[in-house]
Amino acid sequence: MGRSRNTRRERGSVAAVVEQVDGGLAELIPDWERDRAWTLLIDGAPQSHVDLDDPAFLSFEYQRRLGHVIDLAAPAGRPVHALHLGGGAFTLARYVAATRPRSTQQVVERDAALVHLVRRELPLDPGARIRVRSADARAGLAKAPDGWADLVIADVFSGARTPAHLTSAEFLDDVRRALKPGGVYAANLADGPPLAHLRGQIATVAARFAELALVADPAVLRGRRFGNAVLVASDRPLPLAELTRRAACDPHPGRVEHGRALTDFAGGAAPVTDAAAVASPAPPPSTFR
Repeated sequence: MGRSRNTRRERGSVAAVVEQVDGGLAELIPDWERDRAWTLLIDGAPQSHVDLDDPAFLSFEYQRRLGHVIDLAAPAGRPVHALHLGGGAFTLARYVAATRPRSTQQVVERDAALVHLVRRELPLDPGARIRVRSADARAGLAKAPDGWADLVIADVFSGARTPAHLTSAEFLDDVRRALKPGGVYAANLADGPPLAHLRGQIATVAARFAELALVADPAVLRGRRFGNAVLVASDRPLPLAELTRRAACDPHPGRVEHGRALTDFAGGAAPVTDAAAVASPAPPPSTFR
């Protein structure tokens, strides 16, 4: 309702930033427990948390799980080529730069106004090798060279929903093309009961990758609440034991499903194609209260 573009809301001595971007109303809210840390919201939905003084700190549950995937994708500290589909506040790209110096990264974020806002208010380390491209995620993926990426991370939401064209087997064909042999794909998914979207995504990824695992809150897996799940895939064996240990030790412990248990969880769902793809379900109104 009539909130102006680029206003600042004072909270103590630090101002929140509220600005209209292409995807809705963006808010950068200061974290009162950490200096120079911020949470990004779009239309009230939390998108990212960034600590400019400690980019290796991951606050959000799903980002911590993706951080574990990043840590285990290659030997500790080794530089990687990482492609991020969806930028938000560039939290995971900052994490890769901090934990794997000299990595080369590409971020594809459709919302050019959001990119401008984040660059201005939460600037990237000028020494980090992070290139940001304002483009649709699938179009940006199509421009990645064959076999370039050690890691492809999909974390794309439009109005709190993953767009349909980023859920299909054809999309995953292009992910596989961009990955190096042995590269890792990780996707942040959101779903709630009856978990039809999540089951369909498991079936789709299983049709394209030999190895996969799912990391999520047990309550989400049981269909008790709407939430995030991280799906990990590769054409080589995944570090399941260590991923399981790290997920279990998180402040909000997660469970790792794989193998027969994950196949059973998918419940015979069919792989999704471009022709049949739909966006992920919208979260219920109470999700972000």
